[in-house]
Amino acid sequence: MMTEASQTSPISSTSPIPPTGQGAQRPWEEPEEAGDTRQFIAFNARQVGEETALPPALRTDMDLVLQILRKILGEYNPEILAKFDSLREDVIVASQEQFHKDGEGSDFHTAAKRSLDEVVGLIDDISMDDAQALARAFGTYFHLANLCEENYRMSVLLERENQVDTTASVDPLNAISVAYKQLIDEVGPAGAQELLEKLEFHPVFTAHPTEARRKAVEGKIRRIANLLAIRKHQGGSLLTETDRQLYQEIDSLYRTSPIAFKKPTPVEEADTILDIFDNTLFTMIPRVYRRFDNWILGKKAGTVPPVCPAFFHPGSWIGSDRDGNPNVTAKVSRKVALKFYNHMLETLARATHAVGRNLTLGSRTTPANEELKALWSRQKELSEKLTGQAEILSTKEPHRACLFVMSDRLRATRDRNADLMYSSSEEFLADLRIVQKSLAEAGAVRSAYGPVQDLIWQVETFGFHMVQMEFRQHSLVHARALDDIREHGLHGERGPLAPMTQEVLSTFRAIGAIQKHNGRQAAGRYLISFCKSAQHVRDVYELNRLAFADPKDAPVLDVIPLFEQLEDLENSVSTLDEIIKIPEVKNRLKQTGNRMEVMLGYSDSSKDAGPTSATLALHRAQGRIADWAKRHEIDLTLFHGRGGAVGRGGGPANRAVLAQPVGSVNCRFKVTEQGEVIFARYGNPVLAARHVEAIASAILLQSAPSVEKINTDMTAKYQHMADALDLASREKYVSLLTAPDFAPWFSVVTPLTEIGLLPIGSRPAKRGLGAQSLDDLRTIPWVFSWAQARINLAAWYGLGTACEKFADLGQLQAAYREWPLFTTFIDNIEMSLAKTDERIARMYLSLGDRDDLSAAVLDEMALTRRWVLQIVGDDWPLEHRHILGQAIRIRSPYVDALSITQVRALGSLRRRTDKAELSESQTADYIYLILCTVSGVAAGLQNTG
Repeated sequence: MMTEASQTSPISSTSPIPPTGQGAQRPWEEPEEAGDTRQFIAFNARQVGEETALPPALRTDMDLVLQILRKILGEYNPEILAKFDSLREDVIVASQEQFHKDGEGSDFHTAAKRSLDEVVGLIDDISMDDAQALARAFGTYFHLANLCEENYRMSVLLERENQVDTTASVDPLNAISVAYKQLIDEVGPAGAQELLEKLEFHPVFTAHPTEARRKAVEGKIRRIANLLAIRKHQGGSLLTETDRQLYQEIDSLYRTSPIAFKKPTPVEEADTILDIFDNTLFTMIPRVYRRFDNWILGKKAGTVPPVCPAFFHPGSWIGSDRDGNPNVTAKVSRKVALKFYNHMLETLARATHAVGRNLTLGSRTTPANEELKALWSRQKELSEKLTGQAEILSTKEPHRACLFVMSDRLRATRDRNADLMYSSSEEFLADLRIVQKSLAEAGAVRSAYGPVQDLIWQVETFGFHMVQMEFRQHSLVHARALDDIREHGLHGERGPLAPMTQEVLSTFRAIGAIQKHNGRQAAGRYLISFCKSAQHVRDVYELNRLAFADPKDAPVLDVIPLFEQLEDLENSVSTLDEIIKIPEVKNRLKQTGNRMEVMLGYSDSSKDAGPTSATLALHRAQGRIADWAKRHEIDLTLFHGRGGAVGRGGGPANRAVLAQPVGSVNCRFKVTEQGEVIFARYGNPVLAARHVEAIASAILLQSAPSVEKINTDMTAKYQHMADALDLASREKYVSLLTAPDFAPWFSVVTPLTEIGLLPIGSRPAKRGLGAQSLDDLRTIPWVFSWAQARINLAAWYGLGTACEKFADLGQLQAAYREWPLFTTFIDNIEMSLAKTDERIARMYLSLGDRDDLSAAVLDEMALTRRWVLQIVGDDWPLEHRHILGQAIRIRSPYVDALSITQVRALGSLRRRTDKAELSESQTADYIYLILCTVSGVAAGLQNTG
């Protein structure tokens, strides 16, 4: 029994799961470092099969980081290294049971089961300190493995780039140019150009807490990534120094707690965007535009006006999404908006000065045109001081001098110097275009359409606001605020208004202030979660009016309904019919050329009806809304509230775009990006560029007649099948969730409670509107908890029963081949099943006392797995998707080690009959261990939230 003094007893001595092995630590004779890691790689390849052997370049990197990690573990504690190695060997052997064709009772099955028993025994026998040290070791390994995979993907991309035939009519690796070429073939040059000009991609970064990695860890990971990248091109003393730094950073990463000491504030959460902006977005986006131009314009690229529009328009809910987050207040929103604004202006000021510094084109070789001369005159009128300084720095270089003054004016804008500041980003953009035109007319076209054009693209993309802040609140909060005002008076004449009501009114005032300070684009979209009627939209407009004494001070709002529950999705068109009758909505439609936005929630619809029904319901709703928009001549934008996990609409976004109903994309795609997805998609400039290109190409192609025909024809062809799957899967899913005492059982058999303790986001796990049931649980912890338990129930439950009742394998297989929606859905389910593990799932489910519920989950898992594998033609999940399947299968054993550690620790907490046996510090140790494993499992599984 662990005591505060000794810390030497097993971590799960009273676990409900009976130990299945002796747990004795085997002697480990440590071989040579490099030899051991090569032996491990070879052993791993032998066990999982040659088709999943690591590529040589990736194997080299994995060999290196494992070698360094083992060296560091040995320095930290030789016994930890021995146990780490022992666990590695056993989990690798144990994990192969599910992939081997020999059945139960075979020698391979027996060896795998014995290895799993030894893993459980070893984990049960180690002290709490050692368990925490091992959890950190495996978590560190996943961060390093992820970096190796990322570097490998980058190197493959660059190698392919080097082999591209630059004389070809299209770049096969530039997805946008490929899509554009197909559009030209199908709709002609004019039609393709029209679609290109409409292209818009709106990623909206949210603070949803699924990134279990703390910021301090992120910084170390970024530095390690840079070191791994540069060492490939080094030798001699340079390589020696780089390796020294690698050892230093990995040692620091291992010794750093993966769990932050406090939850971030919403203002601190905004640093996520600043980090991505500085390290990736600001410089990456013009390169994406330029890359497309290079292939479309050929040798003329960079010497003529660009073809590629600035189609990337990022948004943010960070610091403005107050749905269920009491920490996001009007004061916080103002601070976050100012943080974005000041950072953007400083970044633009530096970039403008950098362009000007290199624009050393003399007035004799590159004379200013009349517009530039007029601009200079206006600048002198504004400030003799600024123009005098510019003249000193740039005598007889007029374009350079103008840019220096423009850079100074940007800083004056940041500092709110009324005499010098720009009134808007449009005014600054107009000055840039004057400089560009003057350069072009003087013959300096490469400067005009090179660095100056890059700067123009950056301003067109980010403005002065960086990201468009979007505000969100629950419809019930608005209704309660209005009831409060009607009862007590707007100014509390008949009693004080509730704090929530005052905060709601302050929110609209904050939006007004942000618009005045940062510009109209900085804020103005207001989303209503759980929007069920047009009245909920009227409520927002009424509150916006009531918040201001003078109606002229009220901000301009686009109020966006968010349909997320199944009933709301089914009623969406009738609700929209009433919404467009609202006077304020009519007025906005006139002002925007009939543009309107509607948001669809993937998370709550999935939790409400199950993944199969939600997928089909969302597809039907999109089709109906697109038809409705066409009838009313509405220029529609659908906003997709997708998460990273399959249970929240996750999966490859470009494939999802291509599977949407006709008219629902409309050359625009808007989607939420949250948690680990932000870092995975936008953390690396090369991979981020490819992601943006892939989405943009899918948006364009979705309007191609050939794609529209496939989606329309196949949706009609398989409608009967879809209806049957929908009904049966929903019944099965709902029967589980409505079983007596399901909610408390769920919280026992998963780390739900412990996940709520993770300091990974400012928002609570519940909406805080008073409900006390599973209905009020946010979808993120619902999905995240099932993923941690290696069950992933939210992604697949009900599909197996639906397929069994439908019982037409041939039609299911045909739909998988022919219907893009079904193909994407089944592929995502297969990926999710690949990350489940029945052996470990049983350990988690045994924590509860409901054999009936456990059996329902395990039986449906087996049934769904069998049907999905038959549909795709695999013997095990992702068997024929070599790259993804290989990555998951190689890392799964390491996830197993963390999962078993987690479930044994959970067992110790769940089944203690005498709570006095655990002191406060011992309980804290268990919880810290569990949180370390949560972070590590999230890093290992990746798309978890």
